[in-house]
Amino acid sequence: MNRIFGSSSSKKPKPTLQDAINATDARVASVEVKIKKLDGELFRYKEQMSKLRSGPGKNAIQQRALRVLQQKKLYEGQLNQLQQQTFNMESAALATDNLRNTMATVDAMKLANKEMRKQYGNIDIDKIENMHYDMEELLEQANEIQESLGRSYAVPDEIDEADLEAELDALQLEEEEEGPSYLSDLNKVPDFVDETPVEISEPTMKEAVKTT
Repeated sequence: MNRIFGSSSSKKPKPTLQDAINATDARVASVEVKIKKLDGELFRYKEQMSKLRSGPGKNAIQQRALRVLQQKKLYEGQLNQLQQQTFNMESAALATDNLRNTMATVDAMKLANKEMRKQYGNIDIDKIENMHYDMEELLEQANEIQESLGRSYAVPDEIDEADLEAELDALQLEEEEEGPSYLSDLNKVPDFVDETPVEISEPTMKEAVKTT
């Protein structure tokens, strides 16, 4: 029986909204082609009537043009209806997509909320506060240790700046009175030399020429 009449499982799936939109668009394209063809006929009849004088021949062409124009108006009305149908279906499809996206967003937010509650349930605020206080105490202790290690020994707590300036001026005065001693040491004969060195003058240019 199933081979003769077919089974329920062999039914074709119902067309979707997008399938209906595509079919309507195809009909719109077909109607537009027909209207374009009628426009061509009207243009040809118009040229023919412009070349003829008033009479039976011109009246016959005019009657044909009126029938073509009437047919064009029918197609234009059908085109407007199809275009309105397409617009309505596209609006419905857009609303459906927006609703689907909204539901997906809501589901994602629900899952995120559940996960956040689960994670925050494992956090103890009191423990975090206690850890914060412990860190503050440890940092204070570390600063105290650094200050203690950086303390100077055998240095008076208060030093008079006037005394320091007076001492600095005295040192500069002594240097000016003594003079730089390193220059006089350059011409001093070393202790290990017994005789005084003899100065030898450099030969002049004429003596150098004679020797050569």
